Amino acid sequence: MTILIMVAQLIMGLSILVLLHEFGHFLAARAFGIKVEKFYLFFDAWGFKLFKFTYKETEYGIGWLPLGGYVKIAGMIDESMDKEKLKEPVQPWEFRAKPAWQRLIVMIAGVTVNLILGVILFTMVIMVYEKEYVPNSAIDKGIYAYELGRKVGFETGDKIISVNGEKVERYKDASSMLLILGANVQVDRNGQVKTITIGDSFYSEFKKSKYKRLFDPYSTDWKIDTVYPGKPADKAGFKTNDRPIAVNDTLLIETQGAFTESLRKNAGKQVKVTVLRNARKFDLMVTPDSAGKIYVAIIDHQFPTKPYSFGQSIKYGWSDAMDMLTLNIKGMGKIFSGEEKATESLSGPIGIAQIYGGVWDWHKFWYITGLLSLILAFMNILPIPALDGGHVLFLIIEAVTGKTFSDKFMERVQMIGMALLIGLMVFAFGVDIFKLFR
Repeated sequence: MTILIMVAQLIMGLSILVLLHEFGHFLAARAFGIKVEKFYLFFDAWGFKLFKFTYKETEYGIGWLPLGGYVKIAGMIDESMDKEKLKEPVQPWEFRAKPAWQRLIVMIAGVTVNLILGVILFTMVIMVYEKEYVPNSAIDKGIYAYELGRKVGFETGDKIISVNGEKVERYKDASSMLLILGANVQVDRNGQVKTITIGDSFYSEFKKSKYKRLFDPYSTDWKIDTVYPGKPADKAGFKTNDRPIAVNDTLLIETQGAFTESLRKNAGKQVKVTVLRNARKFDLMVTPDSAGKIYVAIIDHQFPTKPYSFGQSIKYGWSDAMDMLTLNIKGMGKIFSGEEKATESLSGPIGIAQIYGGVWDWHKFWYITGLLSLILAFMNILPIPALDGGHVLFLIIEAVTGKTFSDKFMERVQMIGMALLIGLMVFAFGVDIFKLFR
């Protein structure tokens, strides 16, 4: 059942993205009087179709190969490679008969729709599911800085003021993953403003670190909520509502962060944890595993929240979408620079299905679909032949120089691009399968 849910979410998510992307091309083409011969979800390779019907000279249908979809625009060299049609005289309703600026709009329409869709979905997630946020001002005791955070200059008790010159209103923005790719963070440290500069090179150190966390909100109001059966904490006798107050007698535990870090430092070693239970102290001997975990869930201090206004939902829907797009673009740059391995960072359909997960959670589904829409927009605008970005590149050159590329040249470029995309797809599947076995 879990696998079926994963597959269903993958198909549904990608179907939404592909349909709307191709609908963007369709609308733009029709707006300029260009005939659209086919509109398909999935590919009808070798002419095999699961379903089709014709309406106003356009054939709509569902193909059998679930690797995307397409619109076949008359007079355009695309993945159909219909060379015979291109040998016929140019007709006024064909793509090739239109000026370069109109063809350019047709080609960027799909990417534009995906970009807009991503922002809309991020905004919807905020409005419908998140609804509230923790104001940065509510973190009145500042942060607890972990070892990795201390290395770049954070100290426990620092209060985040701004990131890259922008005042932080939501605490969520203070702890964005974008920090690890380089940022200037202003903090209030005992009444003095300090600037912490996280350099681009920090990413390499972050990647090597076993515990990938810079800081958490400083909170002294916490206790154990759940003890997982059969795990180290359960075997040691921890109970729900226990409040750890010391490790190995000398290390007093005030915050959850300090407790977590003390366990990490003693990974694989037996330690004595003193807990407060019903106003009495108990000493428990526990051995954290190799990751420094004893497997308990913590109830942390519930910081006050504020509801998003309608305007804030739109504002943060946009900023969250742009942050995630930036994070993925920079991540792609790390792959090309060699700082990140493609085999560890890229995912194919299997990997995406695993990200959706085996439980149908609409909050997570729409968030991931919005993220994929942004990634699809970015990937499609890359100047690679056979992608929208490849067509855009040649159209811009044509618009600037006034020279039209020959059909023969465009056919060859299209074939090269398709070969590259097929190779990338095979590689992504291979990465997914490798990860499964690993």
